[in-house]
This record gives sequence, structure tokens and C-alpha cells, in this order.
Amino acid sequence: MKRRYVVADVFTDAPFLGNPVAVVLDAEDLSTEQMQRIAVEFGYSETTFVLPPDDAAHTARVRIFTPSREIPFAGHPNVGTAYVLATYAAMNDTPLPETLLFEEIAGLVPVRLLKDNGTVTGAELVTPEALSCRSEISPEKVAACLSLTAEDIRTEVHNPLVASVGLPFLVVELASRDALRRCVPNLQGFRAVLPLDGAVSVYAYTLDKDAGEPGDLQARMLTPRMTEDPATGSATAAVTALLALHRDKTTLSLQVSQGVDMGRASTLYSGYDASSGKSVVRVGGSCVITMEGAFTL
Repeated sequence: MKRRYVVADVFTDAPFLGNPVAVVLDAEDLSTEQMQRIAVEFGYSETTFVLPPDDAAHTARVRIFTPSREIPFAGHPNVGTAYVLATYAAMNDTPLPETLLFEEIAGLVPVRLLKDNGTVTGAELVTPEALSCRSEISPEKVAACLSLTAEDIRTEVHNPLVASVGLPFLVVELASRDALRRCVPNLQGFRAVLPLDGAVSVYAYTLDKDAGEPGDLQARMLTPRMTEDPATGSATAAVTALLALHRDKTTLSLQVSQGVDMGRASTLYSGYDASSGKSVVRVGGSCVITMEGAFTL
């Protein structure tokens, strides 16, 4: 059986920037082991598998795999998968609702389609969980993960800590844009502190930026595979909620730049809103399809 796949670059409107995701459209009857092997073959930070929903009122069941494991939720795979499904639906004159509902391990994930003059240009998700803050670690230990020194770590707002809105990350604020640029993943540093409370990767950000750089903050995501993720929606959403908490803000909107230092510039738009008494965290951006094909098992 031939199984279709689509590769979309997420959090960009230009091909070969942003964060690529492979979306396998014909995933029925694939085993977990097969899905994992396919994710390894693609080699992207995540690959998604689209399955019929358990509840007919929902759009699809979506499983998300990194090259090493299945994860309960992630940002750019949801945004990219929604964009791919909406683009294919438009090509086939198949109506879709404005908000798609994806069943995932972390829960039901609503993803709203973004449009320009009626054409889908991207998507925005609502995280399946409110912010949770977990263990803190010392500046020295997180600095070792990033090949930095403790002086490069900023702790005035918050200590390095594990934060999550559906998928946990070790979050650290850096003192300068230069420190962010100098980050290099260190295997021994990672092994000394991670995994921790479910976090296996380090999300580093700074409010400092070079002259002319867009956005409210610059970020990088470094993984235990000693690789870098060009754009990380779930971590961006967690940091948005974290900053809103520490700034005592009921609402907060951010434009986040990520992937710049690795040559895959990404732009993420995030928002936090607790004005109704219940916090809602969103993250989204543009997408573009770059490749389409099929494989046979």
C-alpha cells in the first residue's frame, strides 16, 4: 500500500526556513514500531501520523514521533498538520471547520486555521494544559548543558526550571544575545541533569537582541541528540505563560524568533490570556508545503 506524506515548513512563509514536519496522511494500520522507524527515516524533529478520530465530532487522531520516541503533544507538528490537512481539503473542495480538533496523548488540541483572503496561510493552536512549573536547577548545571558559564545565565526573573503546557522543557533565560549565539550542546552536561521531570531538551532565550532583529525575544532549542530545533511552539507557549506569570500580566502577546543562528529563521506568535479567570495559551504562525510523495511498506 502506498502511503502519502507531505513535508511542510512551519513558522515561516518561505520554503526551507522554519521547522520542517513530515505529515503521513495514510497512517491507518501502521504499528507503533513502524511509525517510529518512519520518523527515524525522515529525521526531522517530529513526524506526525494522521488517523481517524475516536470521536466523529473531532477532525483526526494525531500521533507525534521524534526520531527517538513518541511524545504527547508538540507545537510545530500540530500547526503543520492542520495546515497540510486544510490545504489538501481546499484542493479537493472539501469543507473543513475554522478550528480543527486533534485527539492526542496530552488531550484534545484545538488548532485554528489562519487565512489571508480566504487562503489558508498557517494555523494557531491552544495548548492542552495550563502552565506547570517543576524542578529548578542551578545556573552552573544548565550552563554546562549549553557550553556556557554561570555568568551567561540570567536569574533575575526566574531560575532555570522545567516548564510545560503539554510537553516539558528545561527553560533558561540568558543574559545576552551573544550568549545565545555561543550555545553549543554538551553531551556530558545533558547527561548530568536530563531527563528531569519529563524534560529532555533545553530551551534557551534572551530578551536581548542585535540591532534590527525582529521580535520580542530570541530563542534556541537544543536536544539530547546534540541537534537543534529550528522552532518549538510548545516551549514558546510555555515561556509566554511563564513570563506572564512573573510579570503579573493577565494578557501577554509575543513575537518570538528562533532558528536564526542555525540558518532556519522562524517566527512564532504566542499569546497568554487569563482575563476570563482561566488561562488560555496560544501559539501559531505561517506554513508552506515544500515536498510531497509516497512510500510503500
